[in-house]
Amino acid sequence: MQNRVKKIVEILDKNKAESIEVFDLSDKEYIVDTAIIATSLGGRHTLALLDHLRKDLKADEKISNVDESGDWVVVDLGDILIHIMTPEYRVKYDMETFLSEIGETKEAL
Repeated sequence: MQNRVKKIVEILDKNKAESIEVFDLSDKEYIVDTAIIATSLGGRHTLALLDHLRKDLKADEKISNVDESGDWVVVDLGDILIHIMTPEYRVKYDMETFLSEIGETKEAL
């Protein structure tokens, strides 16, 4: 799991995602073991980061589902959820507080 998360974080970081946070939820009663949140530079960048993930994870991961808009993309890998949000949406929805109350934050890089 750790190598998978590391690869996702590296893809996001390499493609200019900001404020990447990883939440370990494996000991909690939540729908996934790990959640990753990253901030994009804007709507088009959000979708570009999704494209990079699809391309770079293609050989290693099966993407179960993607819910996308220009401001917030959620990538479901079964046991990992990746949230990519514009700065405005990240502040508005404050997923960090919600996930912090459930699990433990780990350093992304």
